[in-house]
Amino acid sequence: MGKDCLFCKIVNREIPAEIVYEDEKVLGFEDINPQAPVHCVFVPKEHIATLNGINTENSALAGELVRASVEVAEKKGLSERGYRVTINCNSDAGQEVFHIHLHLLGGRKFNWPPG
Repeated sequence: MGKDCLFCKIVNREIPAEIVYEDEKVLGFEDINPQAPVHCVFVPKEHIATLNGINTENSALAGELVRASVEVAEKKGLSERGYRVTINCNSDAGQEVFHIHLHLLGGRKFNWPPG
């Protein structure tokens, strides 16, 4: 784990967060700066800096993040209306915390293309 990583500190309960999902590999929590009525962040408990760090040994984590977000989307009533799931990779894509994470956004209409 990255000792100065914000998301590692949330995983280790050094920083509080409103937890919406947890299992052995994934932690999901409410975003502190929501961009939609529903905005949750899902992180692997293992520190991986960017999507570029996904490889054959850890690729199942990507599926675990998606699966967890789908479960929370259903619990929050987003399944029928729709929701957006995003992963930003590196600065030009808008990644601010360098611990891979997935955003679940919903509860409003989204435009395409985004930003």
